[in-house]
Amino acid sequence: MKINKTSSAFTLIELLVVIAIIAILAALAVPALTSALAKAQMTGTSNNARQLYLAQFQMANDGAATGNAGSAWPGDLPTVPATLQAYLDVLLANGYLKGGDLLKLLNAPGVNLDATVAAGPPPTITFGGAGDAALKVYLVKDGDPANAIFAASHNYVYNVGLLAASVPYGTKGFVVMHKGGDGAVYKEGQATLAGWGGVGNEVKFQQQVGTMPGDVEGTIGAEGAGNVLKYGATP
Repeated sequence: MKINKTSSAFTLIELLVVIAIIAILAALAVPALTSALAKAQMTGTSNNARQLYLAQFQMANDGAATGNAGSAWPGDLPTVPATLQAYLDVLLANGYLKGGDLLKLLNAPGVNLDATVAAGPPPTITFGGAGDAALKVYLVKDGDPANAIFAASHNYVYNVGLLAASVPYGTKGFVVMHKGGDGAVYKEGQATLAGWGGVGNEVKFQQQVGTMPGDVEGTIGAEGAGNVLKYGATP
């Protein structure tokens, strides 16, 4: 008696079909995974910006309570810092941040910051000739509103957009921390007034993204050397 056996092996065509399906699914999943990874990384940078903010907030509060003008918001300091390094030296000298912690706060994925902290006293930070600080600080004052921007990721230029060649994150998104203590991660399309509806939506843009130090409600200022402290070889 002859018994016919049916082969359970894949044919070449079936195998190619399976491989093609897997490739299509992978192609669909990679952008979503990449976006999720970038969002998680930016959330980490947002947490770093908040830690920097908390140090500044405590210093300003202590200065107001004791009448010490040397412990104030960056724009109110007796000698307004001209560089990011000078501002960070104030936080270090007053003991509101430790050197090792500060170096961690200034780093992010893709950032290669050349910086060292000397123990002092007082402790000081020194930037090398290369690399970038992941965060930049705005010269906010006590009189600025809660939605004034205290810090932002280095790649963001207020109401101009994201710098493709800049770190961290290029055009993937940006981070903002306000004087009031709230921070957020934003998408590229939210970087300018146009992304919030254009002319006529200035207040909405200011309430969401923030204002430049000294701005009044409804009038959008510009970021420049006179109101922001940053460090980096990239733009």
